[in-house]
Amino acid sequence: MNKESANSLTRRIVIGMLAGISLGWIFQWLLPTNGDLLIPLGFFDFAVRGFFVDGLFEIGGQIFVTSLKMLVVPLVFVSIICGTCSLTDTSKLGRIGGRAIALYLLTTAIAITIAIGAGLLFNPGEGVNMAAGTTFAATEAPSLTQVIIDMFPSNPFDAFAKGNMLQIIVFALLFGIAIALAGDAGERIAKQFEDFNEVIMRLVVILMNLAPYGVFCLMTTLFVDLSLSDFGSLIKYFFVVFGVLVVHALVTYPVILKVLTGLNPIIFIKKMRTTALFAFSTASSNATIPSTMNTATKKLGVHNSIASFTVPMGATINMDGTAIMQGVATVFIAQVFNVDLTITDFLMVILTATLASIGTAGVPGVGLIMLAMVLAQVGLPVEGIGLIIGVDRLLDMVRTAVNITGDSMVTLVVGKSEGQFDETIYNSADDTSRDRIDFHHLKD
Repeated sequence: MNKESANSLTRRIVIGMLAGISLGWIFQWLLPTNGDLLIPLGFFDFAVRGFFVDGLFEIGGQIFVTSLKMLVVPLVFVSIICGTCSLTDTSKLGRIGGRAIALYLLTTAIAITIAIGAGLLFNPGEGVNMAAGTTFAATEAPSLTQVIIDMFPSNPFDAFAKGNMLQIIVFALLFGIAIALAGDAGERIAKQFEDFNEVIMRLVVILMNLAPYGVFCLMTTLFVDLSLSDFGSLIKYFFVVFGVLVVHALVTYPVILKVLTGLNPIIFIKKMRTTALFAFSTASSNATIPSTMNTATKKLGVHNSIASFTVPMGATINMDGTAIMQGVATVFIAQVFNVDLTITDFLMVILTATLASIGTAGVPGVGLIMLAMVLAQVGLPVEGIGLIIGVDRLLDMVRTAVNITGDSMVTLVVGKSEGQFDETIYNSADDTSRDRIDFHHLKD
């Protein structure tokens, strides 16, 4: 193994992840769980929980995630402006957006269909008894009409402060079109934004170099409190959801990519490794946008004019992983409560979940809100969501990795169809050297 591969970012992230999981389980073993202890472990409780878990590692993990989120708004805003300015025909925006949304909805419908089929095949709810007192209060989702209205910001600075991605996308598109129409003044401003974009992308690479340490801290704090006993009778549900997620990422996406573009899907999967690990560790599509954008443009060869638009949109409305959870969870809850669902009910689940992926875009806790809508649509008790919350944290991490993989696949398809794609970059070796920064020599 050469030095290049040994020091690759993906390898270092995997090492940080495995080290964090191992340390988290060691800390869990050291922490006292009850008062019947043979030896006093008060010191371990204070040192492990107080200093390391809730102190050092919690701080390190949250700083890492917060730093990623810090880049999202300026990166999306500047990238979309640069991409819009580079389009010679602004009418392409409608075509690009239409294709992206259509593909996102298609993959979501496929995802939930596969999930329902797997749920009916493996029957994850058999033998599971509803826990007494299990409750879940679902937040009401806004209507699709209100979501469309709310896409347009009354105060763009408020949208920046709140990280409202749909409003930021709309404002950046309008701003970019205005720059393109402003003649010489617009050209001068466009050059400034291109320079800003280069600087922000370098900042993304800096944070990517710190990712192994952030991932280590996140995994440690997560696995200190993640007990295998939480799974219990839900282990079958867990593995059905996990299996469908893996199939969707490694089979559905590559097949769609091959059919629509003719590109080698193996290359795509290999180049998505680092970003998928980012998504898994942060469990946030928005926080992963900087890494997804970097991968789409620098490794997959999609031009910024496409990626700057489709990646943020996908992070907001692409809910394939959540749709898979909804499909299996609907079958699971129906089996637990002994409710027989008809073919019409399952078709309604597919339609509701697919449309809800846009209707609940940007809403906090969107996954559970969408599931509550689906359950209510087919007459299942919403309280059943409380049964799966215990294992949902780990599945949420996998769902996020699947979602950003779908974002990148759609970006590739749209970029290829619009001629905004460099196949030489796509087929080139995954050069990890550009992902590393020598902090001792910041200038070449």
